[in-house]
Amino acid sequence: MRWLACLVSLVFFPAQFQALAGQALPAGRSIGAPVGFATACASYRWLCHKVAARGPAGQAAMPLLRRITRAVNLSVRASQDRSGGGDAWTLPLGGRGDCEDYALQKMKDLIDAGFPADRLALSVVIGPHDENHVVLIARLDEGDYVLDNLNDAVKNWRATPYTFLATQDFRARSTWRVTLAGPRANEFS
Repeated sequence: MRWLACLVSLVFFPAQFQALAGQALPAGRSIGAPVGFATACASYRWLCHKVAARGPAGQAAMPLLRRITRAVNLSVRASQDRSGGGDAWTLPLGGRGDCEDYALQKMKDLIDAGFPADRLALSVVIGPHDENHVVLIARLDEGDYVLDNLNDAVKNWRATPYTFLATQDFRARSTWRVTLAGPRANEFS
């Protein structure tokens, strides 16, 4: 009887874990875009408009996601916005940028490399120390993965310490949706 319980757990629980790991971020009602996003949308056509896809979006894309994440994280030096007029969402200037600048550069580089634009979205999160942060989400067939300037690893969204608040809509790219997922999501619902 014990061997039957072991066999059932080997068959059932890995499938449950894979289903959990492969889930997409939840998308709720529409919400206003973060400050600075509209200006970036007007400046970068690839950010908010359809772009023809040429590459894979399954696990075959993972090496590309890792390569772009490492390359951008190494080539950009973290700095605060110097604009003085609020949060400027731009590509890194002079090799310097803040979290959304890293995320924009990664999105641009991935789209240029052929990754489907409708599988990429920016997301506003709260970090483990209550700081606001922006990351790039890549939607693979297996689930949503986070590309972050604070970490070179490309992780499933559930494997991060982040609470996801709002995410750019993958298809209606100028729209944002309430996400509310992660360890502190119930504080915001």
